[in-house]
Amino acid sequence: MKAPTLSRPRAAERRPRMNTEREMEHRRMKRMDFLQSMCFMGPSFLGVLVFFIVPFLVVVYYSVIRNPMNREFVFLDNFTALLQNAAFLSAAKNTLLFSALAVPLAVVLALGLALLLESRIPLKSQFRTFFLSPMMVPVASIVLVWQVLFNANGVVNDFLGLTGADKIDWIKSDYGQIVVLTLFLWKNLGYNMILFMSSLANIPRELLEVADVEGASEVYKFFAIKLRYLSPTVLFVTILSLINSFKVFREVYLLTGGYPYGGLYMLQHFMNNTFESLDYQKLSAAAVIMALAMVVIIAVLFKVEDWFGKDVEG
Repeated sequence: MKAPTLSRPRAAERRPRMNTEREMEHRRMKRMDFLQSMCFMGPSFLGVLVFFIVPFLVVVYYSVIRNPMNREFVFLDNFTALLQNAAFLSAAKNTLLFSALAVPLAVVLALGLALLLESRIPLKSQFRTFFLSPMMVPVASIVLVWQVLFNANGVVNDFLGLTGADKIDWIKSDYGQIVVLTLFLWKNLGYNMILFMSSLANIPRELLEVADVEGASEVYKFFAIKLRYLSPTVLFVTILSLINSFKVFREVYLLTGGYPYGGLYMLQHFMNNTFESLDYQKLSAAAVIMALAMVVIIAVLFKVEDWFGKDVEG
């Protein structure tokens, strides 16, 4: 009898096996890439976990117990007591008022300065240097300049004396927030302006040229083209200015100390003074409320930016 011969596998039978091997190799490479990425991200993630996430969870825990010695669960009692605290309500009102004034002004003025510097004006480099100089000067030095300008015997009062007006202790009066607002704007406008200038340079020139050919006005080009492409930068600058407005405590503390005039008593003063008295429950509840308020505000800003700039991204 004739011995049977082994037939070679057909190409159709080999193809599924090759595809399976390729898929397995692809999955193996993806696992290796994921592990390498985790190795690189691990130290940063560990730092965020240890120094941010875990401490915040501890703060949330302290906000719902009686005190560190008596760990009885009281749920919202600490928050209720905090919302009835006159010092907290005053600090929250002053901080919200300051942020409501400072953040829009920081965004609008920085955008206006960027548009101004985009055009051809004389002394452009000197103008830019004036607004960027606060970034190179320590906060203590800036505060010292403001004290020289606005204290009871300062330069501003000397000019008022020439007009026969009465001297004003600006920092310890109802004008205190205006003084700090001016300091905040001068200190932050330069960085915001640079961000807007960078975004303006990335707007497609073709769109602006087409608008010029069609006879579009500068106002139309700004709102229909420039502002839509600037929406992500507007969001970033708004969030950055909001965070900086909550951190104005350093300047106010150096100007006035831990217990300033009523209009300058900010949430940071309340937090600092509460920490000194070791009232952990009040401090933790205030921190949680501030965190929730920031999350809500930033979520609203993201939603507005997504609605306003979605056609540009598409």
